[in-house]
Amino acid sequence: MLSIKFEGIKLPASADFHVHLRDGAMMELVVPTIRNGGVNTVYVMPNLVPPITTVQHALEYKKRLEGLEPEVKYLMSLYLHESMTVETITEAKRHNITGIKSYPAGTTTNSAEGVVNYELFYPIFAEMERQGLILNLHGECPSKGDITVMSAEERFLPTLFEIHKRFPKLRIILEHLSTVAAIEAVKQCGPTVAGTITAHHLSIVVDSWAGDPFCFCRPVAKTVADRNALLRAAVSGDPKFFFGSDSAPHPAAAKRGGDKIAAGIFTQPYATQNVFDALDQACEDGILKAEDVTQEALEGFLSKFGRAFYGIEDAKNETIMLRKADEKIKDILQSQEVDVVPFRRGQKTWSLSWI
Repeated sequence: MLSIKFEGIKLPASADFHVHLRDGAMMELVVPTIRNGGVNTVYVMPNLVPPITTVQHALEYKKRLEGLEPEVKYLMSLYLHESMTVETITEAKRHNITGIKSYPAGTTTNSAEGVVNYELFYPIFAEMERQGLILNLHGECPSKGDITVMSAEERFLPTLFEIHKRFPKLRIILEHLSTVAAIEAVKQCGPTVAGTITAHHLSIVVDSWAGDPFCFCRPVAKTVADRNALLRAAVSGDPKFFFGSDSAPHPAAAKRGGDKIAAGIFTQPYATQNVFDALDQACEDGILKAEDVTQEALEGFLSKFGRAFYGIEDAKNETIMLRKADEKIKDILQSQEVDVVPFRRGQKTWSLSWI
């Protein structure tokens, strides 16, 4: 049991390389919870309404985030959009924008203005390669014809291979891996390609979201075999795989129904704890052995591998500590204007403190 092996474990502060912090009232509610999850560095997604397609918009957004929680380092991104030019990339580099996020049109929340034809963006990718910006890929094809939510990620992989082949020095992240096929694809690519793994994809399978809208996200959780492969990748010590929570808050009413159920799972206040809970459960179920989960592997997955890929350091060298106490995940977070239900609401979790 990890609760015995790692009771009181001290780790470098986690870095979360995929977060949705929204805007307005939801932003004001969730941003102050980032450090509760043991995280001091976040890579911020640009799919606001309207999307963040200009450097000025990104910098203005960053300023609002810093005003809410100044003790977090915010790495900013732009939304890959038809209005983008080569000059946008050079300007982004000058202002320390970290990367560009690609959403295939119609695949997830606020992706209506996303990519239809990747070849149109090859000049952008070439300039990103020259400037050292990162390309973050939401790796799914839209559902049409014989493509469903269960096959959308695997059907996207030829696009990853083609972009990597044409731009071998471009750093690419295939985000929120959810299948064995995606794990193997990242392994097959060169050292400039990595993949992020969420806490919820380490925990749930297709039956989870089929019965609980608060477990519905894109990409959807897949089979038991896929989940187990993600668990093994997370503790493998392979620097190609690191943490990105894809924490994506939606108002509770939007998750419970209406015309459509919103895709997204909110994990931010318990980002690191949820990873520990998933690994703990995997050991209890016999998927992993306690000896498979080492402190070195945890430090790599939660912090060091991602920071190395992005080329950043934790200037503060902050440390977190986890204990298995009687803490429970809150049923709901709310302000006077908005609310959001956390993943695994009401369940026991690890206690986390900063030291």
